[in-house]
Amino acid sequence: MNRDQLNELLYQALETEAGGVQVYETAIRCAVNADLKAEWQKYLEQTRDHEQKLRMLMDTLGLDPAKETRGRQVVRHKGESLVEAMQMALKGNNPQAAQLVAAECVVNAETKDHQNWELLGQGAQKLSGAEGKALKEICEQIEDQEDEHLYHSMGWSRELWMESLGLPAVLPPPEEEKDVKTASEAADAKKSREGMLH
Repeated sequence: MNRDQLNELLYQALETEAGGVQVYETAIRCAVNADLKAEWQKYLEQTRDHEQKLRMLMDTLGLDPAKETRGRQVVRHKGESLVEAMQMALKGNNPQAAQLVAAECVVNAETKDHQNWELLGQGAQKLSGAEGKALKEICEQIEDQEDEHLYHSMGWSRELWMESLGLPAVLPPPEEEKDVKTASEAADAKKSREGMLH
């Protein structure tokens, strides 16, 4: 395994979590739906916790959490762009539209975040000793939460769009109702939405 690239992934993961805090803080300001606001509040707290755990892991691995890399700068730029998009939407004086933008921005942020943890989990399988043990432990603590963040957010985005189009929507989305944690569960939940509309 390319250890330098694993370190790069860890720096990007830390930046993704730090940016995720900003994304959720801004998304909460855009939320109109009370259930969605509560969900994002929960994810904000979990994201803050993930950032702290990553900082502790980096300390264990002898990495400097303040180190800048090109990849980390790109991740930061993308996160700032998502925040800027939501701020732009808030200025439009259309709360429903701002909520839609926020839901999409959360899905964008969580797609990268989810991939980071999936890849870190793969890396943890190849890393031996105390370092491998530390990485495995943090992945086990966080991976399920990241699955929930992505799949539930995708459901929210879809259903809010359906509602905005004047089509029947399931709110909260089936992914939330069924507490989805995997891609196959998310696909099943999406299929079940028709039955939930009646």
